[in-house]
Amino acid sequence: MIHYIDLRAIAHSTEDPARVRKALDLFLLHSSEGEDHNTDDIVEVIDAEGHYGNSMKIFSAHIPRKQDLKALAVFIRQHMSPDDVTLLKSEMPDRLDDNQVFHLRLDKQAAFEGEVKLTSSSDAITVRVKIETYPKNRQKAGMVVEELFG
Repeated sequence: MIHYIDLRAIAHSTEDPARVRKALDLFLLHSSEGEDHNTDDIVEVIDAEGHYGNSMKIFSAHIPRKQDLKALAVFIRQHMSPDDVTLLKSEMPDRLDDNQVFHLRLDKQAAFEGEVKLTSSSDAITVRVKIETYPKNRQKAGMVVEELFG
């Protein structure tokens, strides 16, 4: 079972924050089953400064509701390319950490265009999927990840 999903995207000083927010909203708007909701209610925006003094905005969202979690996981899986699904399957053990958090990086530019695409770039929408098993068991968590994204 999924306990929560966190999403985060950074709009660097060279990027239009509205475009980055639109990319993030692709996932947030599909995290509810048929509900229209305002994503402003769940997105936290932090103004930050980079290492070299450049300004940036950090957009983050925490999704805890069970029905929203399932809808978002299904949306991501159904909109990934077959090549990305194959890559994700091969990397699943490495993407699941010891705290049973499954990590994904999704391409911001592709998301802005309405596509779901894995990326290895650090300039991405990061997705953290917390898997809950009772008792805590990494193998069972891996089976949950496989069922959701495999």
